[in-house]
Amino acid sequence: MGFPPFRGAVRQIVLASLGIYVVLLLLMSFAQPSGVMVLALGILDPDAIRHGWIWQFVTYAFMYVDPMDFVLSMLGVYFLGTAVEERLGSARFYSLFFFSITASALVGFALSLTHVIAQGTAAGCGAAANAILMVFYLFNRGAPIMLFPIPIQIPVKWIVLFTAAIETAYLLLHHFALFYFVMLLGLGAGYVWFLAFGGRKVSLGLAGRYFEIRNHYYRWKRRRAARKFEVYMSKHDRKVTFDENGNYIPPEDDKKNGGGKSGWVN
Repeated sequence: MGFPPFRGAVRQIVLASLGIYVVLLLLMSFAQPSGVMVLALGILDPDAIRHGWIWQFVTYAFMYVDPMDFVLSMLGVYFLGTAVEERLGSARFYSLFFFSITASALVGFALSLTHVIAQGTAAGCGAAANAILMVFYLFNRGAPIMLFPIPIQIPVKWIVLFTAAIETAYLLLHHFALFYFVMLLGLGAGYVWFLAFGGRKVSLGLAGRYFEIRNHYYRWKRRRAARKFEVYMSKHDRKVTFDENGNYIPPEDDKKNGGGKSGWVN
């Protein structure tokens, strides 16, 4: 029932969000025009982005109005983010946080261009909280967690499904608003980030696949060059032979004089 340690990247993100929110509250209370201006500059607004305000792809995650939205987002980052950061390290946790908010905002903005869905504005780091939840699940697929303050352990996969279902319901109730699209997209962003950067086995698998594709490409280039050389030499009444890998096969006389059976390797 103890609280996770408050440190590292999680601590920096929560404190930065808290500081910005306190400033916003003070501005909205004592200098409302300035507070409204800061919100207009920071929230994710597709109309503003179309006019070049691209910083909103990041700043919207630190903009809040509703205190409950702020508290729930910070609890999600804190309680699960600590466990995820211990697994990833601070640098990769920052990568997960900013990738999730940016990717979700970019896709949400692209959907808003339809002028049918994903309309309105978005604010808060709900997308990042959902991405952290997804990555926590992918690291701990069979683990139960206890939802504070409810003293009941629930399998994390059911929490992911419950979160997706609730936010989908809100999305439908609010006519496919951008705010809920961005939050739902956070789950997908977390999954994509995990596949690309999350685990060592995944990273090694992707690296192995890259080198396999690269080697296939180089072998294809070598075979293609060998065929061209065969055609060129045949035009000069010379016959040369290459194997299926594009390696030169020397004549029989050269083999008798010490050549290898497999030919020359380029």
